[in-house]
Amino acid sequence: MDALAIVVARVVEIYLALGIVFAIAFALRGVDAVDPAARGSSYGFRILVVPGAVALWPLMLARWRAGGPPPTEQNAHRDAAGDARP
Repeated sequence: MDALAIVVARVVEIYLALGIVFAIAFALRGVDAVDPAARGSSYGFRILVVPGAVALWPLMLARWRAGGPPPTEQNAHRDAAGDARP
């Protein structure tokens, strides 16, 4: 059982280490590519983004690599309100 705990701890450590490295790069450059509204944002905003980027770095990496604006949610409420964007 101790060996399993050590393996799990190592996997979490590696995940977080990769997340920290990614989050620094993402906060400096990637946030602009992922969200056009974040262009020109302050360093305070970028610091606030770092914890989320560390935790969700695989998703943020995929979004950064895909480029372009974030997808627009499509649902019946938006359609009824006339706020459906292509």
